[in-house]
Amino acid sequence: MALSLPAPVRRPLEPVGRLFAFALEVLSALFRRPFQWRELSDQAWFVTRVSLLPTMAITVPFGAVLSLQIGSLFNQLGATSFTGAAAVTGIVQQAAPVATVVVVAGAAGTAVAADLGSRKIREELDALEVLGISPIQRLVVPRVLAMAIVAVLLNAVATAVGTGGAYAFNVLVQGGSPGAYVHAFTALAQLPDLWVGEIKAFVFGIVAGIVAAYQGLHAKGGPQGVGDGVNTSVVVSFVLLFIVNTVITAVYFQIVPPKGL
Repeated sequence: MALSLPAPVRRPLEPVGRLFAFALEVLSALFRRPFQWRELSDQAWFVTRVSLLPTMAITVPFGAVLSLQIGSLFNQLGATSFTGAAAVTGIVQQAAPVATVVVVAGAAGTAVAADLGSRKIREELDALEVLGISPIQRLVVPRVLAMAIVAVLLNAVATAVGTGGAYAFNVLVQGGSPGAYVHAFTALAQLPDLWVGEIKAFVFGIVAGIVAAYQGLHAKGGPQGVGDGVNTSVVVSFVLLFIVNTVITAVYFQIVPPKGL
């Protein structure tokens, strides 16, 4: 006997189920052939072009704020020498991946949702299906992979820029010691911190790309529907990204023990 949920409970769960089913379809299409390499390269260049400078511009204030907040707190606790370790570890594990994917989802994700939504209301996607071409394999998969790959590369750039910004802010503004900053960072930081940041960026890019593509492919109601889909993709992406970030961080701390002095 099938379990029937009440309408107030079922109604908000239906979009979640459709998005999950769409994500499974996209992930399975990643391994199908032929793969659209030209589309992937074009989309990767587009994502890089619209996301590189904003990511760098956001990461510098992130590093400065972390350095300011942590430096002030550690100064009260008498542990100023550990400012570098705490600030840089926070940037590598949290600030850089989150800042990167916020820009990727906000800039590239909205463009993907708008592009696919426009194709949807112009019935271009229906024409592809009539020709026997899968819109997911032809259009969605290259865009999702492009956002994930570029997010990984941008995260490396954001990590370097944020670390440099935190160092400069701590030394030049807060009067910290360059040697103590570097020593504390090398004493407490470890290579898995960098790897988990890159893994987060890749997963975040996949999630943002799937959400943007889903909203674009399911746009309806003309131009107004496309605009609504773009707005929804940004909101849903940000919510899912922070949920995924919490899960990955919790799993990471269970697998990789913190490095002691």
